[in-house]
Amino acid sequence: MSGIYIHIPFCKQACHYCDFHFSTSLKKKEPVLKALKKELILRKDELGGATIETIYFGGGTPSLLTTDEILDLVGTVQVNYTVIEDPEITLEANPDDLSLERIKTLAGSPVNRLSIGVQSFFEKDLKLMNRAHNAQEAKQVLDWATQYFKNISIDLIYGIPGLTDQEWQENIRIALASGVPHISSYALTVEPKTALANFVAKGIVPEVDDEQAQRQFLQLVQELESKDFINYEISNFGKAGYFSKNNTAYWLGKSYLGIGPSAHSFNGTHRGWNVRNNQTYVKAIEANELPIEIEELSVKDRYNEYIMTGLRTVWGISLERIANEFGHNYAKYAKMQAQKYVAEHLLFLEDNIFRATRKGKFLVDGIASDLFMVKL
Repeated sequence: MSGIYIHIPFCKQACHYCDFHFSTSLKKKEPVLKALKKELILRKDELGGATIETIYFGGGTPSLLTTDEILDLVGTVQVNYTVIEDPEITLEANPDDLSLERIKTLAGSPVNRLSIGVQSFFEKDLKLMNRAHNAQEAKQVLDWATQYFKNISIDLIYGIPGLTDQEWQENIRIALASGVPHISSYALTVEPKTALANFVAKGIVPEVDDEQAQRQFLQLVQELESKDFINYEISNFGKAGYFSKNNTAYWLGKSYLGIGPSAHSFNGTHRGWNVRNNQTYVKAIEANELPIEIEELSVKDRYNEYIMTGLRTVWGISLERIANEFGHNYAKYAKMQAQKYVAEHLLFLEDNIFRATRKGKFLVDGIASDLFMVKL
């Protein structure tokens, strides 16, 4: 089973924290959409006939597309690939794009999962991040969406400068009250060359407080787990039966095809990424060329990738799998490197599988890097 990710590189406006590839001009939307369809066709044999079980529209802001434009892309996948009968089709959407009529139209389409970029229910946070919607719109959209979609995820951000623990608790409360079965939540990070990085450098916005972020993350884990959400990946919480199939495939190392400018692909042994420029992307596709760089992954690379993704999940990293796929020396190395984190109660070993403790989850990226194989 494989998945297809389609990157829609357009946004109404730039969020201050975002470093994803997008354009705020829609002038090139039509040629980009034509190129997306053509790339799907050009690469139809790349997955070796693997069955597609997920189609994910990410961005950017995919909800800027009309429903017909989305259906056109889904149809191109269905014609050129082997797709399971009821694939998970996710559309990332912003609240300001989701009128009641739009939600009804989407509910009657093949799209069966919405990922709604709420981020916060407080106006001051939305303004700091330069979001295009307001808090009332977010609440209204969730009320409408839950009437027509069963499978909904919302995004929330913690660690925002000025976000108190009490306000964060209220964000969690409102999210839970909406009845959505999946919540993705991320710490605000200051990425280089973003507006937020510039504001922090100039002292306009305070620096992100790591202690605040860790505290609010633990607050989130405790509250959601008490309401039957499973923290199946560090940033993702789902009720049983509502884990993101698209994201789960990524964390479990399944192959996926990334379509569109800046999109990444993976087939188990090679990783590829498309050029981060809309015009260059379109010109290449029009010339029947793939504007993609490909990296062949060594055994060491694949081991490190497994550590990085696996340790973030509820499934952890299996010493048996490491030994079978990468060799016994890798398994011995992973076990040796993990011991100090077990002693510090940041990892635990059960059934020959290392998993992060609740205390260790927030620190798991740093822990994983210490388990990476640097030399052979």
